[in-house]
Formats: sequence, C-alpha cells, structure tokens
Amino acid sequence: MRTRPDRRDILDEWIQRAIQAPNREFVQADGRIRRWVQVPEMENRYLRVILLPDGETVHNAFFDRRFVP
Repeated sequence: MRTRPDRRDILDEWIQRAIQAPNREFVQADGRIRRWVQVPEMENRYLRVILLPDGETVHNAFFDRRFVP
C-alpha cells in the first residue's frame, strides 16, 4: 500500500484513529470492515481504512474522494 505515490503520505496515526474512532463504519458482505475518519491535517479529507474480518488487520487505506458524510 505504501509504495503507491498517492498513499505514501498516510500516517499510521490516522489509520489508528480510523480503527479506534471512525466517523462511519460499514461491514461488507465478505466480512471486511470499512471505516472512515476525517483527517484535519489533510484539508479535512476522509480516510477509508479497510480491515479484515478480525477487525484489526489493515487490508487497505486511502483517501476516499467519493465519501459523503
């Protein structure tokens, strides 16, 4: 995930914030969990973190341009 230029600026702290205190959460049919958090340090953009069904393992993280709060 961190090798992509559009994702290398994502800090672990922001990912942890999404895991611990998300603005919104959605469980997919396959059990993966989508969580969004607003990141004031990045012009209030929303970071989407996708977790595996265990709720701890990060599968992916990126700034979601389509998210509407």
